Amino acid sequence: MSLGTILTAAADDRKRVVVYAPGDEGTDLVDALATRNLDVYRREIPALSADAFVVIRDDSGFRGAVSLTDLLSFLAPPIRRPTELDDLDPAYRAIYELLDNTVFVSLDRRQLLATSRELEERAWRLGRGRLHVGFQSSAAFEAQADLYREMANATRIDIHVYVPPEGDTTHLDDAPLTVHAIDGELERYWFILFDDEGTGAQNCALVAEQQSADRYRGVWTYDPELVEVAFAAIE
Repeated sequence: MSLGTILTAAADDRKRVVVYAPGDEGTDLVDALATRNLDVYRREIPALSADAFVVIRDDSGFRGAVSLTDLLSFLAPPIRRPTELDDLDPAYRAIYELLDNTVFVSLDRRQLLATSRELEERAWRLGRGRLHVGFQSSAAFEAQADLYREMANATRIDIHVYVPPEGDTTHLDDAPLTVHAIDGELERYWFILFDDEGTGAQNCALVAEQQSADRYRGVWTYDPELVEVAFAAIE
């Protein structure tokens, strides 16, 4: 089992998005979803009909419909996922579920950093559980080392950081966290995994595989089963 397993599992859960809009309306959404391995279709409707809307489907059928305006607003960063999806309107719950386990076919470091910060903040707010984070370079680790030192000291989170062998981690010797030397297959991945060690409602993971110097394919998920798969791959 490897971290690639979680990417494969997410890719198998392919969803379809159909944009119903007049004229050229809706092309912004097609562009916004272009980095994901979704099937995105556009259907033109008469200009005098209802406002543009989006229908979300998967292999089980219809999942929800939402206005194009609301979906574009939702996709504007930063995307914040509510703790409890059951409290949302079904259409908006479908949007979050659409994003949860969707593989991104093209991501850059800036986008991955923004997502990593959201998952770190989620763990910090809860203040307990286990957090495993993998760094592909010593420079990336050094930029975040103080954050993880502070988090380890201020919370009850069991933090594990995975660092390239050449990384200098001696300044963390007195911090209540665990440092692992990363090598082999794990060097290809940028990952941050969080397990709330409770109900699983807060569980989340980001796994991204480097494709070139600044391009990755990856997925972030809030599915406890996929998070468990990711943990099993590195433990």
